[in-house]
Amino acid sequence: EITGAVALAQLDKLDASVNARMARAAELCEALKDIDGLSLPTPGAGRRHTYWRFCLDVCAEKIPGGTDALGDALRKHGIGCAPRYIQKPAFRCQVFRDQRTFGSSRYPFSLARPEAVSYVDANFAGTLEGLARVLVLPWNEKFTPSDIDFIAEVTRQAVADLQS
Repeated sequence: EITGAVALAQLDKLDASVNARMARAAELCEALKDIDGLSLPTPGAGRRHTYWRFCLDVCAEKIPGGTDALGDALRKHGIGCAPRYIQKPAFRCQVFRDQRTFGSSRYPFSLARPEAVSYVDANFAGTLEGLARVLVLPWNEKFTPSDIDFIAEVTRQAVADLQS
C-alpha cells in the first residue's frame, strides 16, 4: 500500500520530469549534431521520447575504439556511461542458452520448432552489432543547461582526440 501511495503522489511530477528530460535532450542533440561518427536519438514523427537514458550510436569506423574508447574518455571526466546498454542479452542467459526447465519437460521450449529456440550468437547478429554501437549516458530531469554544456564539451573533445 505504501508503495502505491508513493507512486500515486509521484504521478503529479511526471509531466514536468519528462518535459525537463526532453528539453535537456534537445539541447544535447543540438550540441552534438555535427559530430561525424555519432548518431543521436531521433523520435519518429508523432512520437515522444522520454529519455529514460540517452543513447549515442557510435560508429567505430569513424571514432576509433568505438563505444569502449569513447566511454573511457567520458568516464575520465566524471561522465558516467555504459557501453552496450546491457552487458548480456537475454538469449545469452543460462535459462535460454541451456534451455533449463523444471524437470524434463523442456516446457516452454518443447512447444517451438527447434530452430526457434536456437540461441546461438549467429541468430542474433543484428542485436550484437547494435549493442556494440550503443553508448548509454545516464539521464536526469535535474540536469541543467550547464550540465549539458559540460557533457557536450567533453564528448566533442573526446571524439576529436580519438579521431586525431
